[in-house]
Amino acid sequence: MPAPVKPRPRGRTALLIAAAAVLGIAGGTAVGYGVQADRVPTPLPALSQPNLVYPAKALPADKVPDPLPVSQDRQLKTDGDLRELLVKRPSGARKPPFPLQSEGWVTLDEYARWFDSEGYMFEQLVEADIRRIAGADWEQGRHRQVSVRLVQFRSSAQLGASDHASGQLDYMPYDKDGAGNEGDPIKGSGNGRYFLYKVENKPGYLPLHHARAIAQRGDIMLDIHIYDTSPISKKDIRTLAERQLERL
Repeated sequence: MPAPVKPRPRGRTALLIAAAAVLGIAGGTAVGYGVQADRVPTPLPALSQPNLVYPAKALPADKVPDPLPVSQDRQLKTDGDLRELLVKRPSGARKPPFPLQSEGWVTLDEYARWFDSEGYMFEQLVEADIRRIAGADWEQGRHRQVSVRLVQFRSSAQLGASDHASGQLDYMPYDKDGAGNEGDPIKGSGNGRYFLYKVENKPGYLPLHHARAIAQRGDIMLDIHIYDTSPISKKDIRTLAERQLERL
């Protein structure tokens, strides 16, 4: 059995070393002051900078740059009606039997119920200064269900959207709670990825296939889910994620 590690004694030797260190610092400081006192003072640059003053007159109207168009001004886009940035429902898709009650708005408690630890997720999003959530749901084919969520955070010291996306991406490679794989990158996104889960088979139920896409752009985190009893192709989830990302 290895001997226990003991704390270093703080007796007479330690006090002598500490005293020598203090004397060394004091001596060095005194020499530094002496050298500085013997030097010729160096003049400081002038505080006024004539080349940095504002123009006396405003620019003529014909030389004032035009404001950014809405397509290039992201803040103007995201500060408007967030629901207008949701990807459009594809042709032939149907409204779900239980549509969102708030016409495209998702409450925080509704979104938190998507997660196993809904109380923890609710608290985390509140602390991250969540602003609002927009959502769109539809059905396709016989059993396919699609859910799109845009989770927006307020501009603050915390990186709410980035942290939320990272938190979701972190556990996706694991089998227990995630998809069990590393996923694939979403084109046009720095951190976005899409995933195909392993098919879930339970006695008495149809097979359940699941795909998910997660990405972040600015103050918005996008969260997309597709469920189906038939296999979901990578192209389906990738195309949907790319279309949604292009609108942000």
